[in-house]
Amino acid sequence: MTDAGRPVDAVIASLPEHTSPGAGADLLVATFTRDELDAVRHRVGAVSDHHGLSADALSDWVTAVNELMTNAVRHGGGTGTLRLRFDGRLTCEVRDDGTGFVAAEHLGDRPRPALSAAGGMGLWIVEQMAEVLSVDSGPAGTTVRIAPSAG
Repeated sequence: MTDAGRPVDAVIASLPEHTSPGAGADLLVATFTRDELDAVRHRVGAVSDHHGLSADALSDWVTAVNELMTNAVRHGGGTGTLRLRFDGRLTCEVRDDGTGFVAAEHLGDRPRPALSAAGGMGLWIVEQMAEVLSVDSGPAGTTVRIAPSAG
């Protein structure tokens, strides 16, 4: 049961079903809070499973998307918007309305960060599991785009 009183199954049922869209079409668009993370993650997995990823690549993809959603909720004001697309390649965009951060401090070739109460591992995990990662962050919020590793 979510805090808003809606069972997780009801949230999952309210999300769009997979279709076979043409190139450049949205596969899934969802606004989420902490309460909907589980349901949206399950839908991302179900929709993404139809787009040629191996079982391992699919698991990494869903983990990476989940980290982005969790970051949006935790650091971006408590809510986020996910857009899953297929344009010859699966991509995901997660946006939030937080105050932004200096992305360069959290990206690039760096050792695994130490786990802390403030976080710090989410984008590192995403970098390990996604082939493409771009971050646009500023005072009006953050947008992160990823594409899965081949496989």
